[in-house]
Amino acid sequence: MRLARTFLRGGIERALSGGTVRVGIMTDLQELHRRALQVTVDVVNQVSADQFGLPTPCSEWDLGQLLAHMIGQNHGFAAAARGEKSDEGVFDPRPVVDGDPGALHEASAEDVAAAFAEDGVLGRGFWLPEIRREPPIPGRVAISFHMVDCVAHGWDVAEAIGVRVDFDEEVLASALEISRAVPDGPNREEPGASFRPGVKIGEGASAFEEILGLLGRSADWRQ
Repeated sequence: MRLARTFLRGGIERALSGGTVRVGIMTDLQELHRRALQVTVDVVNQVSADQFGLPTPCSEWDLGQLLAHMIGQNHGFAAAARGEKSDEGVFDPRPVVDGDPGALHEASAEDVAAAFAEDGVLGRGFWLPEIRREPPIPGRVAISFHMVDCVAHGWDVAEAIGVRVDFDEEVLASALEISRAVPDGPNREEPGASFRPGVKIGEGASAFEEILGLLGRSADWRQ
């Protein structure tokens, strides 16, 4: 959700709603989201409970806190897609106290995937109170937010545990267009900002490298 808040402040809602950012040129948005989400599930399934204290590229969160955030946001977006309009608690982080972190995350992913697959979801309004209370966020925009969240946090988790993460070309092409619409201004220096200032990337960088740079992520984040 913190990623989504920055998108909205930067006018990406207008860009997506107006068609200037082309999401899902060859494939529908729900399918692209499902594929991004599955990659993130595959990465989180490699996490063990003894790794919860590891640092992550989200400097204010260790791995356990990041997973709690991801699980809570999956359930929260699912609830919003189904019409929740009053209970902010549905978005709360859900710490993994007992059990398999991968299983708990996967259950949350299944919840949001099922909600986003419902007929007519793109035309619904999502109540996302951490962004704004009124008016609702158009479904297409909200799902786009969540897809880029999957790409960013999937990489965050993979980096924390030292494994590789791969998103397919169509997912990355759409995520790149969305990420390019995120402004790189003074708000990125504010406490609690969703992104750090953009990181310069070299000529010939891949789409994934460009996305990460635009979102303020760097391969040398541990330094």
